Amino acid sequence: MLNKENVYYDLLISLRQIIRCTDLHSKKLVKKYGLTGPQLILLQVIAANGEIALGTLAREISLSQATVTNIVERLEQRGLLIRRKTENDKRRVLVSTTETANQILIQKPSLLDQSFTNKFEKLEDWEQNLILSITQRLALMMSENDEKADAAFLAGSFESAVIDDMGIPE
Repeated sequence: MLNKENVYYDLLISLRQIIRCTDLHSKKLVKKYGLTGPQLILLQVIAANGEIALGTLAREISLSQATVTNIVERLEQRGLLIRRKTENDKRRVLVSTTETANQILIQKPSLLDQSFTNKFEKLEDWEQNLILSITQRLALMMSENDEKADAAFLAGSFESAVIDDMGIPE
């Protein structure tokens, strides 16, 4: 018979290993590009859209609008984003990347460690889809009762999400 206590423990250990690897890669991103994982995700999505409303951006990356606004403010202060209010509705804010941000993105910084992506790409398509489906299901199950879970998942850990959310320098 399956011992549920052991399964929960093993699941937690596996999740911690994933979080640790994500944190380590995030530290590499900060050293090389000066960007955290969430900051890089925002820049990539904004660049892909050309210009995007803050609310749309928040929905697209599954973060609260307040978290996105905080990250956008820091990126704007660093000269990586431009914010502007629309002519018709002054409450609606649009953001776009600057040339400086585009120069960083041209280097194609990876959100995941290259060693992992190399191994993942060698898997069969069905295996990649299975891993993605299970990971998405886990994220959904964990975030159903906690809005901060989305930010923690994107940032790599709860501590990273809180630090990024508070604007504490890395």
